[in-house]
Amino acid sequence: MSGSRSRTVADPPRLAVVGTSGYAFSYLHRARILHDEGLVRFAGMADIRPPSAAAGALLPPGGTAHAGVEDLLRRCRPDITVVATPPHAHVQTAASVLRAGSDLLLETPPVLDLAGFTTLARLAAETGAACQTGFQSFGSPVLPVLRAAIAAGRLGTVAGVGAAGAWIRTDAYYRRNPWAGRRWLDGEAVVDGALTNPFSHAVATALLVGGVAERDPAEIALELYGTRDIEADDTACLRIRFGDGPEIVVAASLCAEQDHEPYVVVHGERARAKFWYKSHRLEIDDERFHLGEPADLLRNLIAHHLDPDGVPLLAPLSGTRAFASVVEAVRDAPEPSRIPAGWIRTVGEGASRHPVVRGIGEEVAVAADRLALFSEIGVPWASAARRRPGGPAAERTG
Repeated sequence: MSGSRSRTVADPPRLAVVGTSGYAFSYLHRARILHDEGLVRFAGMADIRPPSAAAGALLPPGGTAHAGVEDLLRRCRPDITVVATPPHAHVQTAASVLRAGSDLLLETPPVLDLAGFTTLARLAAETGAACQTGFQSFGSPVLPVLRAAIAAGRLGTVAGVGAAGAWIRTDAYYRRNPWAGRRWLDGEAVVDGALTNPFSHAVATALLVGGVAERDPAEIALELYGTRDIEADDTACLRIRFGDGPEIVVAASLCAEQDHEPYVVVHGERARAKFWYKSHRLEIDDERFHLGEPADLLRNLIAHHLDPDGVPLLAPLSGTRAFASVVEAVRDAPEPSRIPAGWIRTVGEGASRHPVVRGIGEEVAVAADRLALFSEIGVPWASAARRRPGGPAAERTG
């Protein structure tokens, strides 16, 4: 159990990584750095496919590669395990890690429904293992500043939190793996849409800033749209309402003319605050804050492992409950509506080809600014939102 482990500098915790390609490769690199610093012992890696030569080269002497997570857990007995698999494998893999009593860092999106969240939360409680998620924005140094401003009443009563994001994603992005752009794969939910994967940080951060991240939504309204021949949406917006507290509106697209830095905007009766969660900049009225890079969530988990009472987790699983309800709502929603061809132009060729939705960069910003959905701000191709109850009630009726 996390609280019963005692470690010394001479006896660093054993670290393992599940996943060796894609974003998981960055964790292998970080694990080797931490090993060379003496902070951990990088004990092993696991993947259902043989690791690349570059991945294998990151293992230190004595580190081992395994064909599956169960073999890794049995032979390496890690104290801390990173799970950076495809999202639809997260719950099963993370559950094995928690049952083994290992602390866990689970990449985003951590789960794809409330049932998965409940399963992992229960296992963490039963085993005493810590569960950190990969939402890097949760470790931003400006978050405490923003929270203090809200708590002190500087913004006044907060009516809502908006978030906006608009990026370019080329054809190569949707060819990166078999689950890219899919809602389902081999009978398993994937939910690789704009709000639930590339802009999952926007959704989760808006919920966190709004103080509702650990609550069950009362209602989730969704507008999902597509421009490509894929299952998932590439342009979407949603509104999340609770029994009380601020409402959350997020608008996002992967069909922009150019990349825009995503942000969260807090709407107070006295003032607004704008938080660019990737560059960790904050603006409250005319005052600007930029306090440096975010805390490394893996290092935070290691510090928590060594001192669970003195070092709190920055991105605990508990802070993603409302997010899990959002992903579930997107999973269960009807197929995305097609944006009419007259509003789309194609840029580039081959793997660099990508669609551009006319005006979408401005429209996501307007939605976040007005706390309104596309259909409510007069976007010509938008249709009225589909609404469903949120939280456990939705799970019972779904």
